[in-house]
Amino acid sequence: MKRLFYFILLLVGVSTIHSCKDLLDEDGNPLNDVNTNTGLNGPRALYREITDSDTLATYYYNGLQLSKVVTDGASVTDIAWSGDKVSKIDFKGFLDLDGDGDLDEDSIVYTQLFTYGNAGKLEKISENRSFYKRAPGTPPGPFTLYKKAKTLYDLKYTATTAKLDSIIMRNGPDTSGTPFAYTDYSKTKYEYVGDNVSRVIRHYGPMAGSVFSPPVTKYAYGYSNYDARINPFTLIPFAYKVSRVLNTEINDVESWILSPNSPKRLSITDLTLPIPTPVIFSTDYNYDPQTYMTKGFDINYIYKPL
Repeated sequence: MKRLFYFILLLVGVSTIHSCKDLLDEDGNPLNDVNTNTGLNGPRALYREITDSDTLATYYYNGLQLSKVVTDGASVTDIAWSGDKVSKIDFKGFLDLDGDGDLDEDSIVYTQLFTYGNAGKLEKISENRSFYKRAPGTPPGPFTLYKKAKTLYDLKYTATTAKLDSIIMRNGPDTSGTPFAYTDYSKTKYEYVGDNVSRVIRHYGPMAGSVFSPPVTKYAYGYSNYDARINPFTLIPFAYKVSRVLNTEINDVESWILSPNSPKRLSITDLTLPIPTPVIFSTDYNYDPQTYMTKGFDINYIYKPL
């Protein structure tokens, strides 16, 4: 249940207060669409996710294409494109890998390469991840590399609807002088109501060779009471949204960003318990006149014109 702690912290005790800094884009220009009386005319792109105490993410664009995302701890994600498809993502910064609600002290660097099938669907993500830590002392020493890992994600789609059906992950340590082998896996299954993700089940376990052992961790995430308005992540590329959901185990709870609409109710269930009991969260959304969602689960969404 430790993985639930981060999300509980996110939902409890957060209010909506914008600072002047948060109402400007990267060029210092006002973001006029925060005026809920008028809104902007025409499409726009997600610019910031903020709470009363922090900026969770800032999105930067090269024309219509997402090029960079800056998140907690000054972490930077650079997005490279090949034509109209994301081809590579580079991340440098900090993540909450243990799910305790705080960014880990270890620095993370990873590169993800994206492979597409003949139909243009994202089929594989290959990742090389490096972990760095500071030597103890006052002041702490420089970051030094202490381990590396390789991960492969295989994405499958439903033949009849072309929706994302499942993701199989294989992961293993990348140790110099040792033949590489995958040692862990996860299987993620996606269910839908209409076009919206309604349930996600993810199992984790060890593997040897190509054989998956029985899972040791099982979680389910449920999403319901979807609105019929515009999800803030609608114009964010699918490849980045999948990358965001996969970059830590706790991020599976954000799988609703793969939907065109936004759920007012979500649940998290530890399926390994003798009697699985969902932990349920709910919210009411705020919208602007163009029906873009501007606030939900105490996170505020700021937009900029395209």
